[in-house]
Parts: sequence; structure tokens; C-alpha cells
Amino acid sequence: MLEYSKLILKKVSFSRRLLRKEYKKFRLILSEREGSDLKQWTREHILSK
Repeated sequence: MLEYSKLILKKVSFSRRLLRKEYKKFRLILSEREGSDLKQWTREHILSK
């Protein structure tokens, strides 16, 4: 599920509003560990651009 989340976030990264919406949704769905991994990945790959 984490890899799927990353794929979707990459695809919606053109829109901050949509990115935020999907990110929040995945944080609720994922386990605490996966949520932390997603948060770190998002900072490194999406927000650093």
C-alpha cells in the first residue's frame, strides 16, 4: 500500500490542493510506520522540488 501511495502522490503532485488531500487520506489508511515512511518520502521527493 505504501508503494501505491507514492505512485498516486507523484501523479497528483502538480496540484498542491490535490496532493494535500491524497496525502491526508493515505496517512489515515496506512499503519503508523508506513505513515512515517510516507511523510519522509514526501518531504524528500515531492516537497523538495
